[in-house]
Amino acid sequence: MTSHPSQNHRILFIFPLALLSLFLLGTFRFLLDNLKNNQFQFLWQTSFSRHSKFLRVPINVSENEIIEESCNVFEGNWVWDNVTYPLYREETCPYLVKQVTCLRNGRPDSLFQNWRWQPHGCNLPRFNALKMLEMLRDKRLMFIGDSIQRGMFESMVCLVQSVIADGYHSIKRVPPRKIFRIEEFNASIEYYWAPFMVESISDHATNHTVMKRLVKLDSVEKHSKLWEGVDILVFESYVWWMHKPFINATYGSRENVREYNVTTAYRLALETWANWIESSVNPQKQKVFFATMSPTHLWNWEWKGGIDGNCFNETQPILELYWGTGSNLEIMSILKDVIGKLQVDVRLLNITQLSEYRKDGHTSVFGERRGKLLTREQRSEPKTYADCIHWCLPGVPDTWNELLYAIFLQDYRNH
Repeated sequence: MTSHPSQNHRILFIFPLALLSLFLLGTFRFLLDNLKNNQFQFLWQTSFSRHSKFLRVPINVSENEIIEESCNVFEGNWVWDNVTYPLYREETCPYLVKQVTCLRNGRPDSLFQNWRWQPHGCNLPRFNALKMLEMLRDKRLMFIGDSIQRGMFESMVCLVQSVIADGYHSIKRVPPRKIFRIEEFNASIEYYWAPFMVESISDHATNHTVMKRLVKLDSVEKHSKLWEGVDILVFESYVWWMHKPFINATYGSRENVREYNVTTAYRLALETWANWIESSVNPQKQKVFFATMSPTHLWNWEWKGGIDGNCFNETQPILELYWGTGSNLEIMSILKDVIGKLQVDVRLLNITQLSEYRKDGHTSVFGERRGKLLTREQRSEPKTYADCIHWCLPGVPDTWNELLYAIFLQDYRNH
């Protein structure tokens, strides 16, 4: 039996139409699935012109990324995780300074990169660079402080830079700032050198005095001109105060230089900073954080007992409750007191206790001293030359940024 010619024409017409419908349905389903997974920005970037902008997509904050208010993310323990950590590698991030690239500088072990912070009773959300960049769209994030804070800045840059198209991110140095620009998101991640927060004779970004310190306890004016209007400010100031029990400073008259007890000077400086926060920050448009003390591990008798050494050759965290002399309880108390009196919301990023455990995370003899990598002879004298203040990257400062990211997600969901 032969079919009628008109039937053949209808079949020939319907068949490609059905194929087209299936194709469109499949494409729609594919895009919808990727939209749910927050990957559409990446698809847009790679599938269309490099000159196009990322498509704005609402961030999906899943239930397992939400931290219950009853959970204190700053209390927990370090767990071994060599599957999902580190979050990036030295060789994949060109923005790390030599001071922190411990493996490149000769450190024989990489164990310090494989520890994950596990809060008691909840989980930190996995860092998602695209979500972070979307939350930073049209914003400026600025880290303010000393070289410890520079490490946090570099960590954040390394955490996000891998998902940005080549040619659409750049870094420039405009002392006392470093500025990492992300063109696709009209965003910047910045670092501002201010080791005391208030003004001092150590404020030059590269040529600053270390041994002689003179601090203007009543002034942030020169610094604050570059802080004004920044969307997210993350402050830190501790190690530079702790060189000696006393510090030369002025308060009021610039000519009246006198010696202050460090804790007294720290409170006065913090109150000057707090006055600027109260008078200049718009809490409707700006967020302010203060990272607490980054601890030092200068004497290993504190965790080993009876041994004359420091953080050199340490390859494991301290796994029991520990608080060393590298963190000053009086300074912590002053910080909480001053911030507690503010009308503007300043949130403490309490990195101190979790970092106390990480005696293994410092640059030790695999970093720099006065801008130069240690020589073989200097490395053979760790008692003199080991740096037990700064941190290797990837490493501990990545966790500080994971905590910051978790808070951003909470804010985004509650907005």
